[in-house]
Amino acid sequence: MDFVRRFFRIPEQSFFLFGPRGTGKSTWLRAQLPDSLYLDLLEPPLHRRLLARPERLRRLLAGSPQARTVVIDEVQRVPELLSVVHAILESPSPPRFVLTGSSARKLRRGDVNLLGGRALHCTLHPFMAAELPTFDIERALATGLVPLVVDARDPERSLGAYASVYIDQEVRAEGLTRNVGGFARFLEAISFSHGGQLNISSIARECEVERKVVAGYVGILEDLLVAFRLPVFRKRAKRATVARDKVYLFDTGVFRSLRPTGPLDRPGEIDGQALEGLVAQHLRAWAAYSPGDASVYFWRTRGGSEVDFVVYGEAGFHAFEVKNARRVHASDLRALRTFRGDYPEATAALLYRGSERLRIDGIWCLPVEAFLARIVPDEGLLDWL
Repeated sequence: MDFVRRFFRIPEQSFFLFGPRGTGKSTWLRAQLPDSLYLDLLEPPLHRRLLARPERLRRLLAGSPQARTVVIDEVQRVPELLSVVHAILESPSPPRFVLTGSSARKLRRGDVNLLGGRALHCTLHPFMAAELPTFDIERALATGLVPLVVDARDPERSLGAYASVYIDQEVRAEGLTRNVGGFARFLEAISFSHGGQLNISSIARECEVERKVVAGYVGILEDLLVAFRLPVFRKRAKRATVARDKVYLFDTGVFRSLRPTGPLDRPGEIDGQALEGLVAQHLRAWAAYSPGDASVYFWRTRGGSEVDFVVYGEAGFHAFEVKNARRVHASDLRALRTFRGDYPEATAALLYRGSERLRIDGIWCLPVEAFLARIVPDEGLLDWL
């Protein structure tokens, strides 16, 4: 595949750029910042030198005085560099630093200098549909939108290796757990919770480990940026809502690769989880790349009414329900009607697998493929209607 334009905009000031492995951080930055001083900490000689003496970074900068941007790739491998970067940023006319990482654990959990607000925290996500020259929803549902997989000659094989190679490499490299086999069993168990409420006790029983172990494993996935949570929307709540967050793996293809299947599985159930996850990762990327302060939630009352996604912020107030069905039934709109009864300010939309654009009782019913292909950062989610 030719080089793909990304919606992420490079800030003018220094910034961290996090993202799971395979999202194309290094490739994209090399293309966008060709005149930068690029320091790749995956290169063993450079890693050893800076690990032994982080202050050697000053010599490298002195050797390239024309470089106004310095990229340090995989900065979490030498967290002590951040103290040196901090000191440089406080000097007159410092360069702009771009600090990338596929694991935020060492930076967030350790006693590490995070530059005291002198650098923005940004994230690069899997491809959005509108970033691609052509978008095939069937392929996206099958193999996901991780650039490493999308660009592969054999996407299925590359996806199959992602969990066993990349996730395992991260876990071993970071020394995150001694029991890699137990962590692999946990990955299978957590895949069943994709798009569902996170019940740590239930997963612990399934894996036959203590609850605190599973809580630690969930933290590892979040720090590796492989999973994320959606909180419950509770602003001006008129009804009692549930307490647990929902959890998603960061890419629907990765979900597919981790989710075991068997004769008792209903294909429609797994396909529905995959579709919901595909919408989730798009909404999350849209919110991250758009200006302003937009956040993604879900809504579920203790009485059982649930809306898959609520997007709330400066860019608007929207509620979305996702259905893996070709036709719209009256029952599909029940939860959205309930939500609009509590929040009449919200715009509601049902995303489904059909081809017709409908409006029923003030609720949009939209083909999900068209919706995903048309949402673009800097524009409202439904501005294209």
